[in-house]
Amino acid sequence: MTTMTEASVREFKMPDVGEGLTEAEILKWYVQPGDTVTDGQVVCEVETAKAAVELPIPYDGVVRELRFAEGTTVDVGTAIIAVDVAGGAPGEAPAAVPAPAPAPAPEPEKKPEGRQPVLVGYGVAASSTKRRPRKGPDVTVAEAVVQASIQTELNGHGPTTAPAPAAPEQPRPLAKPPVRKLAKDLGVDLATVTPSGPDGIITRDDVHAAVAVPEPVVVPAVPVAPATPTAPATTSYDTARETRVPVKGVRKATAAAMVGSAFTAPHVTEFVTVDVTRTMKLVEELKQDKDLHGLRVNPLLLIAKALLVAIKRNPDINASWDEANQEIVLKHYVNLGIAAATPRGLIVPNIKDAHAKTLPQLAESLGELVSTAKDGKTSPAAMQGGTVTITNVGVFGIDTGTPILNPGEAAILAVGAIKLQPWVHKGKVKPRQVTTLALSFDHRLVDGELGSKVLADIASILEQPKRLITWG
Repeated sequence: MTTMTEASVREFKMPDVGEGLTEAEILKWYVQPGDTVTDGQVVCEVETAKAAVELPIPYDGVVRELRFAEGTTVDVGTAIIAVDVAGGAPGEAPAAVPAPAPAPAPEPEKKPEGRQPVLVGYGVAASSTKRRPRKGPDVTVAEAVVQASIQTELNGHGPTTAPAPAAPEQPRPLAKPPVRKLAKDLGVDLATVTPSGPDGIITRDDVHAAVAVPEPVVVPAVPVAPATPTAPATTSYDTARETRVPVKGVRKATAAAMVGSAFTAPHVTEFVTVDVTRTMKLVEELKQDKDLHGLRVNPLLLIAKALLVAIKRNPDINASWDEANQEIVLKHYVNLGIAAATPRGLIVPNIKDAHAKTLPQLAESLGELVSTAKDGKTSPAAMQGGTVTITNVGVFGIDTGTPILNPGEAAILAVGAIKLQPWVHKGKVKPRQVTTLALSFDHRLVDGELGSKVLADIASILEQPKRLITWG
């Protein structure tokens, strides 16, 4: 009978599936202990701060253990699954492997023998999350709990008979971080609290009990005025009236990026209202063009093309600010970002080298980008390296807005709703298709003149789309 040994077990660690990501949430496991897996087989789906990604296992073997349960956020570099590469008996594996716990303690880190396997197409980025090295010999979680219990009993029944070189320090009371914070807020010394939890752990109830029944004071030398009663910390809420959603994944990354952008890059926003009647007519004509048959043809396609032409005429708008080196980086390519609302939150995938694409190629790329985002399958690589962005708030019937720059970019164009409005055309008031554009830009890189030229060029092209030929 084949048996599994520690030497035959390989641990697959959470890879960095994007540049600089430090954690990911396990959304779903596709395997269970005892299942046979092959090299390249997808074993789980994880959600990073940028997208949902399926992870393939780089080994052949039998799953021995899933280290984390679904819904757990795991640091990059932490082992998430153990595989017996010697091919242990599948029938015996489930009995030997316990069910994954919600939050198991990470095992001591081992120095990898070789290069850590990562997803094809993604590099290994050094994680910014570093763990404090352990002191002393490695012990398991069970051994640590037993040692803590023994120490607690010894402290409760007096000193041991073994000689001590000096008076031993009082052991640190056992309590979880939230309980320690509660005790600090209420002014309770944990050393004076009687624990009631398993293995001598102090609970929240123990802390509250210590506040409610304070220990008697032994004849103070100086009378002490009674302290002002402290209001109990409110840690609960009415679930019938409130719902709290943890901030994580794409929403957490978006929030951090927007705050960083808003308070790092000095934003300036300019607006222009433009008659796009001719552009709307051209859209209808292009839908009948055989070269664009089956492709996504809509106003956004021509707006994107107009922005690319404006960048070609004003290339300094396509730049970024290098704070570390105090340099302006001028990009000779355009990776056009399109803000997309998804069930997981707002993401901004980009079309690589959009400046070099023909109109049919641009339409095809836009269609693929939108459908992939809606399916939640946008890869991290598709959201990296953007140079300028378009956000179409008009799809929600909004006239316009003041968009916040995508981090690392110099400009973002917001497109408002296209509506039939009274407009002066050739000296007469007529109903025309009108929209409002808003261009936000980084004032460190772009002065008012350059920003105005770019916005004016976009408006001119949309008003007279034949300029796509003469200027493009």
